[in-house]
Amino acid sequence: MITRRTLGRDALFLVASGASFTSSNGQNTPKTALLPWPDNLAVLAAQAQSRGEPLVLMASLPGCPWCELLRRNYLGPMRKEGVAAFEFMITERRLQLVDFQAQRVTPFALSEQLKIKITPTLLFFNAQGQEIAARIEGVASADFIGTIVNERLTSARDRIKAMR
Repeated sequence: MITRRTLGRDALFLVASGASFTSSNGQNTPKTALLPWPDNLAVLAAQAQSRGEPLVLMASLPGCPWCELLRRNYLGPMRKEGVAAFEFMITERRLQLVDFQAQRVTPFALSEQLKIKITPTLLFFNAQGQEIAARIEGVASADFIGTIVNERLTSARDRIKAMR
């Protein structure tokens, strides 16, 4: 688990060495092997909700081993099954995305708005930008994280069904 307080100079090294960049829509955006960058949260959440799914966001850091565990073992495979899972790096201050209020923000600013203190943090949103399941902050043990992720995803899906 990595906290904001531990970022310091090491975060610059992590960002410089761990992030890869691709150009998907005319601007450079960070991308991991399994989870794409969320260009527009409102659009992605609306698309997900129309399919009965929440928008799942993982706030992460390059080089975070728990982030990699969630990405590779849970969110990546879930994404292949149709779950709207995306990732952003909380230290990113140059690139931007569109938030739920249609404002361009950096991932760093978004992580401050969302009060993200540790990585990984998983968030579950509806089309209105409301968190609809309890967020997952950090990973205490690899043994139970799959169950917790599945429970929160089920809870978010149930909330979306209840809104219809």
